This record gives sequence, C-alpha cells and structure tokens, in this order.
Amino acid sequence: MTDVILDITRLVGRKLKERLPTGVDRVCLAYLEHFEHAQAFLYFHGQGILLTPEHTAELKQWLLAEQTKGGSKHLKHHVESLAWRTQQIAKILRSASVKAPRHALLFNVGHSGLEYPRYSHWLQQNAVRPIYMVHDLIPITHPEYCRDGEVKRHSKRMNGMLRTAAGIITNSQDTLNELKKYSDRKAFTLPPCIVAHLGIPRALVFTDQPRPLAAPYFIMLGTIEPRKNHLLILNVWRKLVERYGESTPKLVLIGQRGWECEQVVDMLERCPLLKDIVIEKPHVSDPELALWLQHSEALLFPSFTEGFGLPLIEAIQQGITVLASDIPVSREIVGNIPHYFDPLDGLGWMAGIEAVWQGKLAKRSSTPPIMPQWSDHFQRVDAWLDQL
Repeated sequence: MTDVILDITRLVGRKLKERLPTGVDRVCLAYLEHFEHAQAFLYFHGQGILLTPEHTAELKQWLLAEQTKGGSKHLKHHVESLAWRTQQIAKILRSASVKAPRHALLFNVGHSGLEYPRYSHWLQQNAVRPIYMVHDLIPITHPEYCRDGEVKRHSKRMNGMLRTAAGIITNSQDTLNELKKYSDRKAFTLPPCIVAHLGIPRALVFTDQPRPLAAPYFIMLGTIEPRKNHLLILNVWRKLVERYGESTPKLVLIGQRGWECEQVVDMLERCPLLKDIVIEKPHVSDPELALWLQHSEALLFPSFTEGFGLPLIEAIQQGITVLASDIPVSREIVGNIPHYFDPLDGLGWMAGIEAVWQGKLAKRSSTPPIMPQWSDHFQRVDAWLDQL
C-alpha cells in the first residue's frame, strides 16, 4: 500500500489563530479523516517538517476536536487549547523531522506553502509525489475581488503545482477549465487531473426548536468579501425597506467580515434604513446554522464567481429554496434547481426575493435531491490514484 503524507499546515495555522473553518478548511478536515493513517507534514518558517506517527496522532486529535460552545466548558476548552499550543506545538516544531518514505504521495489540498521555492525543494529532496487540489483560480481570473498581492502569490502557487505535481484534483470542471487555460498560457504541461465534486461539508440536523426569529428572513452564508456581492443585496434590501417599511423581511448575514469590503461595512453601520432589518451573525455553530436555514425563506447566493459553492449544496440537500447567480459552476454542481439571476441584475433579485416572500415562487422541495457526499468524492479520487 502506498504511503500517504498529508500537509496540515493550513489547518494548524488557522486553528492557532482561532479562525472559524472556511470551505477550504472543511476540505482539509475531510482529507484528514479519510486518510486516517497518513503521516502529517508541516511547512513552518521555510522548513519542511515530517512528523512522527505519535506527533501526527496528537495533532490530528487536536484538529478534529469539536469546540464546546458556551459557559465554563468553553472557557475550560480555551484554556486547555492555549496550554496545548504553548507546549505541544513548540515540542513538535523543535523535534527533528523524520525521513519521508520514498515515493510516498504527499497531499496538499489547502494551497498552503506552495508559493515558496523551498517547499518545492523539500518535495524534490525527499522524492515524494505531490497530489494537489485546486479550489479556484479567482485571484488570477478576477483579481479585482482579491487582496493586493494575491495575483502574484496565487500565480506562484499554480506554477509550483504545475511544475511538481504527480496529479491534480479540481473541485469542479469549471476550475479545471480555468487551470487548463492558465497552463496553456504559461506553457506548462498539464499533469494527470481529475474533477471530483466536494461532499456535503457538514451534517445539518433540523430539529423542532423554535424559530430563531419570529419575522420572515432570508440568509446569505459566507465571508463578507467583494466577490460574494453583499453590496447588491444590501441595496436591494434598502429598496425593500423603502417599499414595505417595518414589514420588510429580515436579512441575516452569516459569516465574518473579510477584506476590502468598506462599502458593505458602510451600509451595515451607517444606513439607517437597514438598522434592525439586517442582522450579522459572524460566529455560528453547525446546530445554529441548521436552525437558521431551517426556518429561512431562502438562501441568497449572488456571487460573481466561485470555485465550487458549498452553501448551494448544503441548502439544497436540506430542501431550502435557493436564489443564485447564474454562473457556470452553479449550473455544473446543482443544475436547474435554484432560481437563477444575473449577479448584476438588482431589480431581478428584488423581484425574485419578493416573489419567494409572497409565495409566488416555488419554495422548498418536499423531496430534496441527493447531493454529492464525501464518500462519493473519495471513491472517485481513490480509483484515480490507483491508476497513477
């Protein structure tokens, strides 16, 4: 059986900073659970560190541990986490890196470290076969939606992948199409690739708990950043408030504030019409998210561009009405299930939202379609790996 090494740099770094898991983080966690006997790898301060099985087990237990919410339990967990960070991580990073099994498969499914030449040098020195996942090329194809410097950084990541990969997994055909264009433009030979749609990121369990809001409400789910198109929806809501006043349905934004979203923040903090109508929920547990989705009028997904779009399959799997941007990747992963609108068509979005709220557009499906599961993803990936 082929030895497997799993790069957990992103997971460790984000957990040390106490960041909530993003879609990419949930993919990394799914791989950590699937390859249960994989050896862990960290790229830290220019150094590649391959961990012992004992240290791998310690880190895996920490990364997969559920954080208890609320009260003294949460405080106790937080204190224990701090103690773990200062002692265990320091011990692991001080320990000597063990030698990589020759020709082992090294998975990096989080893009971390790939912009650094020393990362590629470690791979070559240790004769491992890298398998990467490309989540998107958005910083290259749509730099206007990304932070300054991301174009250069992401280009280095893609170049590193294309130079060293034994194989590349993409989350959608749309992402693979963009990777092929980039590879051709940069005169790289594309390594073996496979499209494997992501699985449902979490099991959302609906319960008989009371509604989180008595009033009707719509949801947007995801980090507040330019490409998610929150600004259009906030302007739509401003018009709805002008038209319907206090009877306007609420808008619930589930996700943390990201970068370069000053106009959105201005709307949230300074627009008097949106006060008490738009509700921000930056920190929501999975059970809380299930409750918010369960009683919502619809999920709004107006993104300009996406690599995949996990909230779409998450909502549709639960029979939630979805209004989505008509972009290629959405059509690829969920077909004609959502109500589609152009991401620039503010009046169309407003009409669609009114129609759902007033019962003029079909709402939840009584028999939701079966969406891809992680077992489907890994069955496809494992069969492909056997052929490499």
